[in-house]
Amino acid sequence: MKKHAIIPIFIPHRGCPNDCVFCNQRKITARTDDVTPDDARQIIDTWLSTLRPVPVRNDSGESNSSTVEVAFYGGSFTGLSIVEQSSFLSVADEYKQKRLIDKIHLSTRPDYIDEDILENLLHYHVDTIELGVQSFDDEVLRLSNRGHTADDVFEAVRLIKKYGFELGIQLMIGLPGDSLESCIMSARKTVELGPSLARLYPTIVLDETELYEMYVRDEYVPLSREEAVLRTKEMYKILDDAGITIMRVGLKSTDIIGEGGAINGGTYHPAFRQLVEGEIAKERIEPLLRDFLLSNEVSKSENKHQKVSVYSSKRWFSDMIGHHACNRRYFTKEYPSLDIAFFVDESLPDGVFRVSSRDS
Repeated sequence: MKKHAIIPIFIPHRGCPNDCVFCNQRKITARTDDVTPDDARQIIDTWLSTLRPVPVRNDSGESNSSTVEVAFYGGSFTGLSIVEQSSFLSVADEYKQKRLIDKIHLSTRPDYIDEDILENLLHYHVDTIELGVQSFDDEVLRLSNRGHTADDVFEAVRLIKKYGFELGIQLMIGLPGDSLESCIMSARKTVELGPSLARLYPTIVLDETELYEMYVRDEYVPLSREEAVLRTKEMYKILDDAGITIMRVGLKSTDIIGEGGAINGGTYHPAFRQLVEGEIAKERIEPLLRDFLLSNEVSKSENKHQKVSVYSSKRWFSDMIGHHACNRRYFTKEYPSLDIAFFVDESLPDGVFRVSSRDS
């Protein structure tokens, strides 16, 4: 049983008259039909039938019950009329008041936040507001036709915190005019604003977008996968070090319709998060192996095959090994004097690693 389960309700491009150059929400959300409040009720019922078994406690007194969120994604929710927002929120709040769900979550644009909107969200017991910030660089925002500035973000965050909502921030990597420096700046500005959660999305060139036309005209060059991983990795470390929960890194394959024809360029990868976390793992493990060689007076090229154990938390075990075992192969090649094996140490925090000698 997952400790935190999200019931997603996608409202593609609803409430958003703006056309950002990268946006084709109907492809990103894999939905083509408008969603009604009745549809939302049906979606919630369907998910609850699998998410909420009768709580059972184990011998340690721990319950199998999870936190369940209803989340409105896909469009700019607060760009809907107050009447339409309320019609969706009243459905979610009904389930919350019956304690069938625990939280209500929505995503929107920074320039679609004001006190009247927040008062209404408060009335329906919304918990979390995610802002599609994308970048804190005003030139990147302009070139992407976002229709708002970084100052709009700061004002929206001020109001959201004033009303006591949990804050999330979504950032994109590789938008027109973007650079490694502007990505790092955006991550640092995010830390300054203190959200609880964040999402990192490398820019994908989708069909039927202005960005695709720019790509065809050679006015936009997508990031290579390697560059996208590098930039995202640096942003991830900044956010993670600040204690911000990183809910998503990259789009999942199930998020996109017609994957083969919808995506252009080589940035996209269905396991993008593992690529990023695998690079972080390699970056953190390698100094530990070097220190081990020094402390045990073993030459890097010496053919002694000293047995070494590398440990990670359970969640980071596959990242430690690397996508398709790329880290295992790298360490085997770079450290031929070591016989390296990988293990789980559940006492380790996520993203922290330990190296020790292994008995024969």
